[in-house]
Amino acid sequence: MPERNNTPAAMLPKHIAIIMDGNGRWAKQRGQVRMAGHRAGIESVRRVVQRAAEKGIEVLTLFAFGQENWRRPKQEISYLHSLLFSALQRELAKLMENNIRLRFIGDLAALQPKLQQQLQMAVEKTHHNTGMWLVIAFNYSGQWDITEATRKVAVEVQAGHLSAQSITQAHIANQLSTADLPLPDLFIRTSGEYRLSNFLLWQLAYAELYFTPIYWPDFTEADLEKALAAFAQRERRFGAINDIAREAGTLQKEDIIIEAINYLES
Repeated sequence: MPERNNTPAAMLPKHIAIIMDGNGRWAKQRGQVRMAGHRAGIESVRRVVQRAAEKGIEVLTLFAFGQENWRRPKQEISYLHSLLFSALQRELAKLMENNIRLRFIGDLAALQPKLQQQLQMAVEKTHHNTGMWLVIAFNYSGQWDITEATRKVAVEVQAGHLSAQSITQAHIANQLSTADLPLPDLFIRTSGEYRLSNFLLWQLAYAELYFTPIYWPDFTEADLEKALAAFAQRERRFGAINDIAREAGTLQKEDIIIEAINYLES
C-alpha cells in the first residue's frame, strides 16, 4: 500500500493541472520504443486519478495531447489517439465507480469522427456523477483557448451586445474552456522540464509550479503526495503584500486584493 500523506484538507489545492512528460525518454532508457512509454504512462494516470479523487481534489486536469504534437511521427500520433480510445473503454466503469466526472478540452473537431463519438459517449456517461472533475486536454493549446475565447467576445461586440471599451479580463475568462471550474492552484510537470508548453496559459497565472525530474511512467501516489506537501508549504499572496496575505488567511483571492488596496490607501 503506497504511503499516505496527512496534509490537512484545507491546505490541499482545489485544482491540479499536470503535464505528463517523459514517456518517450522512459522507454528509451529501457531500450523500448516510445509507444511502450505511453502505454506505461496510462498506469500512472490510473494511480494519480485514484489518489486525487481519494484526497477530495475537486478538479484534475491532464495534458494528454497538445496541438504541437501533430508534428510527431504519424505512427506515434495514431497510437496516442488509439490509446485514448482504448483507455476510455477500459476505464469508464472505474470512473463511474469512483463518481468521477469526465470532460475534454481542446479542438476536438479535428479528431477522427469515431474518436469524437467515443469521447462524447464517455462524457455523457459520467454527466450525472458528482465527484472529482477529470479534465483531459486533448488537441489543446493555451493560445488556442485564449484565441477562441477572444473570438467569442468579438462576436458579442459585433452583435452589439458589448462595446470594445467595456471588455474586461472577466469577459475573456468567462469564455475559456474551463470557465466554470476553479482556477488551477497547483501545476505539476514531470521529467525535469521547466516549461508550461502552451498549457492553460491564462488559467495558470497564479498557480504554484512544481517540477520533478521523475518521468511520468514512474510517477506514483507517493510523488503526488510530495507535490501536495510542497504546495501546503507555499505562501500564496496573489500579488498582495506578505503581511496582508498572511493576515487574510483563508480569504478568497478577491478579498485579499481588496484588503491590499485598503492597506495601501490607508
